[in-house]
Amino acid sequence: MNLLPKTATEFGTTEYWNNFFKKRGKQAFEWYGEYPELCGQLHKYIKTKDEVLMVGCGNSKLSMDLYDVGFRQITNIDISQVVIKQMQDANRTTRPEMLWYHMDATAMTAFSDEKYSVVLDKGTLDALFTDESEETITTVRKYFSEIARVLRVGGRYVCISLLQEHILKEVLSFFPEHEFMFRAIRCVEAEQKTAEGNSDGTSMPVFVVVATKFRKLPMKVYEVCLAGDEIQRVQKPEEIVLSVAAAQKASMVCNGLVRGSIAGMSEVSLDLHRPGEEVARYTIHVLDQKPIRGNGKYAAFIVPQGRETEWLFSTPQGRQKLLASASHDRLAIVSLHRGQVYASWDAVKDELAESVKSLAPHGLHAHIPYLSLGSEVGQRETIFKGHSTMSGDYIVEEILGNDNRIFRRLIFLNNQFVIQSEAAVKLVKGKGKSKASSKVVDPGYLACQHHLYMTVGVHLATCLDTNQTTNPVMVVGLGGGGLCTFIHQCLRNTSLVAVEIDPEMLTVATSYFGLALDDRLAVQIRDGIDYLADCVQSSQRFRAILFDVDSKDPTLGMSCPPQAFVERAVLDNAKTLLGSDGLFILNLVCRDETLRESVLEELRRVFRYVLSYKLEEDVNEIFYCADNAALDSADKWQEAMKRSAQEINALAKKHKLSREELVDLEEFVQALKI
Repeated sequence: MNLLPKTATEFGTTEYWNNFFKKRGKQAFEWYGEYPELCGQLHKYIKTKDEVLMVGCGNSKLSMDLYDVGFRQITNIDISQVVIKQMQDANRTTRPEMLWYHMDATAMTAFSDEKYSVVLDKGTLDALFTDESEETITTVRKYFSEIARVLRVGGRYVCISLLQEHILKEVLSFFPEHEFMFRAIRCVEAEQKTAEGNSDGTSMPVFVVVATKFRKLPMKVYEVCLAGDEIQRVQKPEEIVLSVAAAQKASMVCNGLVRGSIAGMSEVSLDLHRPGEEVARYTIHVLDQKPIRGNGKYAAFIVPQGRETEWLFSTPQGRQKLLASASHDRLAIVSLHRGQVYASWDAVKDELAESVKSLAPHGLHAHIPYLSLGSEVGQRETIFKGHSTMSGDYIVEEILGNDNRIFRRLIFLNNQFVIQSEAAVKLVKGKGKSKASSKVVDPGYLACQHHLYMTVGVHLATCLDTNQTTNPVMVVGLGGGGLCTFIHQCLRNTSLVAVEIDPEMLTVATSYFGLALDDRLAVQIRDGIDYLADCVQSSQRFRAILFDVDSKDPTLGMSCPPQAFVERAVLDNAKTLLGSDGLFILNLVCRDETLRESVLEELRRVFRYVLSYKLEEDVNEIFYCADNAALDSADKWQEAMKRSAQEINALAKKHKLSREELVDLEEFVQALKI
């Protein structure tokens, strides 16, 4: 039997409710949960000594349950005479002190002013406020005025509602203006019970509004509690509207995930916050794949602290690969945020339990497994906080990685899941009496593999320089100095000029990432494009020019370099500075294929030869560009690149930067595109 109205406006009519209760008979109808789920909140604001008026009682068991646990002074009213007669008959002998009246809640003339200490509303406001027409708003305001009239000073209007936006705004407009303190509380227990009872496992957020009447408030008071028991006071009603809307939107996302699969579609991402905290505590990415025989239905994967920036966890492509290897049809990948403290693996699982459960597909009753790279949440320590006028707030942090290795990282807080620079740190035993160990940056550690292949290009430029000039190498983009440090240590006969627009980066590189300035390594704090132009004016020459510059605009399809660095005029300046023997080396990070093609076409217009090497499982692509006549065939290019890579492997071993071959020669040469 379909008992839902055809249109929402029917909720507000007497005929609808009379018909509803006649059809339903004596079976109770519970909007938004029952007493066991609601009592945790109700008992905070309703005491057994209170005189309670329940408006729009229907045939709900709520007032009867309250009576049975000791609340004796309860008056019930409803617009439907049918249901009032039903409830009178059902409770006459078992609950003789309970009162039932057929009455319109917008005209409670039978009740004197300040008669009740509590007005309890379970879904009645939602039933009245079916649209935003002038007639409906007038009715709702009459209802609110009657509530304010019959409540004593210190009395509470306790309203259980879904708090649609138009309802919340009207409640926030009326009650604080009439000297009521306002509080909105999310009732998670009621939502969970509703989800369990619904055939599709879905539910909507249920809220309890508590408006407390005062004779005169010195200021308007707005409070909200959307998780746990912590009440947060806010300054403006708009903050409550935004908080409630965020909870409702998150619930809609969860409902969608409960009802169906998102296999073949984009992942869904959610941030989890503690009540009252602006900074997220967890980020969850939910991914689905088509069901595979033998797979589990659902699992959660917790990424240890410090590992969230790895390709496998920080990129949509990496997470898809993790999903495929996890042997589950749905995977919730959980990242832990910096600036937060996590006591243990078990504590994280306990804290996440309800959120992870809410993202499970419908019908899953089995235990949800938690996966990870181990049973530890990882260790992370912030060793410095700073601010850059170019890039905003940043931190330098240390994490404990695999095999107890320490890694130091530069992170810009406006893009927390991207490592700007990383260095490995070694503990070196001290000398003398104290023998205290100190931390030293390992110059041979290459956090960014594209730095290795840019270094191969620098060495190639040296080999191609038949005149054996002392022209330096220009590196545009210093960052933490990792590329410059590796070239400086590996190619001991090469001089470098690093160009960096942000002076803060020079401080960070020298103080925390082991960059050592000397007669072979200098830094210019300049705009890279302007510096190129000035060098052309002064007729300088460079053996190689490297662009390793991040874009500050994350919305573009190309995050490295900024678009301005691949404009024709800039590339022409680079070509002029290199002459016929030099090599231009570009680190390109571009997810937009059309944009990539336009960059490649511009490189072709400027340089005679263009090669590229795409790093496997990475977004970096290295372009090698030259006009050198000695490289007039594909075979010559491949042979020159292979020889350069071989010598980089040998030099890295010679200078104790690595014990292993850094470049896989066969893979490198085969992957080169000419």
